[in-house]
Amino acid sequence: MATDEIDAALATYEELMDLEKDFEDVETEIIRQQVALSKSLYEKRAKLVAKIPNFWALVFEQAPPDLDQYIQPSDSAVLLTALSNVSVSHFEIEDGGKGDPRSVSIKLEFSENEWFEDKVLEKKFWYRVSKDGEEGLVSEPVPIKWKSAEKDLTQGMLDLVIKVWENDKKQGPSDSTKIKKEKDYTPDEKALKEKIEATGLGAVSFFGWLGYRGLNISEEESRLAVEEERKKRAERAAGKVPELKEVEEEEDDEDDEDDPLALEIFPDGEEVALAISDDLWPNAIKYFSQAQEVDVSDVDFEDEDEDEEMGDDDEEEKPKANGS
Repeated sequence: MATDEIDAALATYEELMDLEKDFEDVETEIIRQQVALSKSLYEKRAKLVAKIPNFWALVFEQAPPDLDQYIQPSDSAVLLTALSNVSVSHFEIEDGGKGDPRSVSIKLEFSENEWFEDKVLEKKFWYRVSKDGEEGLVSEPVPIKWKSAEKDLTQGMLDLVIKVWENDKKQGPSDSTKIKKEKDYTPDEKALKEKIEATGLGAVSFFGWLGYRGLNISEEESRLAVEEERKKRAERAAGKVPELKEVEEEEDDEDDEDDPLALEIFPDGEEVALAISDDLWPNAIKYFSQAQEVDVSDVDFEDEDEDEEMGDDDEEEKPKANGS
């Protein structure tokens, strides 16, 4: 292929990628407008559901599959008996903020219970972009004050995540593209890795979600990455053809095997956050209604069983009456 054809193909590809980014920008702006327009409606809903006992517990009981698959039977016991309120906010654009509307805060409120002392568990997710183009929600682990080790549904894993995170904070911001190798793990990181492997991801409590961190993208790295991407898009829009760069070969083949989420006790934390903020939260009334339908169906089914049993009793009694 001639050089001119390569340049033309590259330019077309870059234009398509820029167009895709334009679509994303529109979708992000729609979220911003939707949050503003629906604010008063959510406030009105909050006042109404506060009058309904166990509203949010019943909503969680009808949780969509994307969320329900992560709720263990032991988690259900907590949610059904102690969950009193749920709220979602786009904190970076509240009070006129100009941040990213995709950043969300999810707050779970609980009544007095036998598992933990906390009345409020709030988890924030920041939408970040890494310098190598990775995008998504990142978070900080949220501790839980368990009433005893026996009541800890995460079996000590959440506490270990907190210890690892606090140690990482002391080291200062790091490069998201530099992943720590297992041979360099601290004792706490080794203990956490062993606990994850021994437990198995399918058996981790829903409350392990509070330990999710995501990719290690700092606010500064994300800001610089966004600025750099905007600069490149502006240059391409002005007709500047990007230069081809040679792909550098990895010096260490082991880098390909490094997993940035190796110490995550809840790797699907972002998916759960989106299931709550984009589905459960806006559709709470629908899920509550489904819970009512299930209750009514159960009652009707029980009534039918009772009627059938009574009918059977009458049939058994009739021959006795005729033969008396």
